[in-house]
Amino acid sequence: MSTIVIHGIPGSPYVRMPLLACEEKGVPYRLAAMEFGKTKTPEHLAHQPFGRIPYMEHDGFWLYEAQAIIRYIDRAFEGPSLTPTDPKALARMDQVIGIIDWYVMPSISSGIGFNRIVKPIFGMPVDEAVVAAAVPQAQVCVAALEDILADKPYFAGDRVSLADLMAVSHLDLLPQSPEGADIMAGSPLLAWLDRMAERPSVQKTTMHKMMNLPESAAA
Repeated sequence: MSTIVIHGIPGSPYVRMPLLACEEKGVPYRLAAMEFGKTKTPEHLAHQPFGRIPYMEHDGFWLYEAQAIIRYIDRAFEGPSLTPTDPKALARMDQVIGIIDWYVMPSISSGIGFNRIVKPIFGMPVDEAVVAAAVPQAQVCVAALEDILADKPYFAGDRVSLADLMAVSHLDLLPQSPEGADIMAGSPLLAWLDRMAERPSVQKTTMHKMMNLPESAAA
């Protein structure tokens, strides 16, 4: 089986998503680590014209956009399917994926997580105004995801789907921030996070492992 190469910055939730998919499917992969500030270089823009991460190469096939990459990994390789066959379960998966991309990323990941967790690791100043502005939308996101999860073990039902891989990539840092701890207090999403944390794929792709940080630096 040929190796998938994922190009991106270690620790990014969008880079983590395809790594999780590869781990869940048993697909060999390699992370071609990039440095901060390198996404606008001519070499990068030749493969990702929008200057974002990640992009993928596999047997001469190049692909960007994290959603497209994880769907490709699920479709192109054998192993447990990460996409439900039931139309309603599939719709729930797609719904969660949309919520993560459009609402969770700018509020929870960029607004709270990046400021409260990532910036202090690198000695960068926290933008308190951005954090405060992100909290209301983060509260809506958590409530919406709680409603979709309901009493199911995973977002699309009894089995892990692409929705869970996307969601854990963006939500696992949230309880580590003061704002996130308040928002997540008593949430059924905490039990879901615990279930996801037990998966080898999640354990192998944590931010501190991807960034070669000591355990205490990622807490």
